[in-house]
Amino acid sequence: MLPEDLLQLDQISLSNNAASKKRALEVIAELLAAGTNAPPAEAIYEKLLDRERLGSTGMNHGIALPHARIKGIHKPTGAFLQLSEGIDFDSMDGKPVDLVFGLLVPEQATEAHLELLAELAKLFNKPELCAQVRQATNAEQVLRLLNPPPLPDAASDHS
Repeated sequence: MLPEDLLQLDQISLSNNAASKKRALEVIAELLAAGTNAPPAEAIYEKLLDRERLGSTGMNHGIALPHARIKGIHKPTGAFLQLSEGIDFDSMDGKPVDLVFGLLVPEQATEAHLELLAELAKLFNKPELCAQVRQATNAEQVLRLLNPPPLPDAASDHS
């Protein structure tokens, strides 16, 4: 499960018109910068671009998970971009990407970085969830889908 405070409403952009991988990364960097005390969006963008040079973060089924470790933040933060049209993201399956989840983690948080990426990959590997996120029309819907409230404790129902 993702940390409750990983994604905030002001870090979600829906029906975004970014028409290229570069522009999508710029928008994700702006959203990530808005949610942290991190360096400015330009520095975040450069870190994301450096990571893309190592290999595309475009997954399968229209999903991309750009991510970077960066100095100056104390906890992971995320940003989400729903694109109005799919873009080329050099994805594993060669298909256009229309859902982008950006992740920033503190520079020293290697293990947390890998754990969060695994959780995000697992989350976005659910076709029904991706379909619902694609159809979302407001940030609140996306937040509920990506960060559902915890299930009530079954034991407490039998008191």
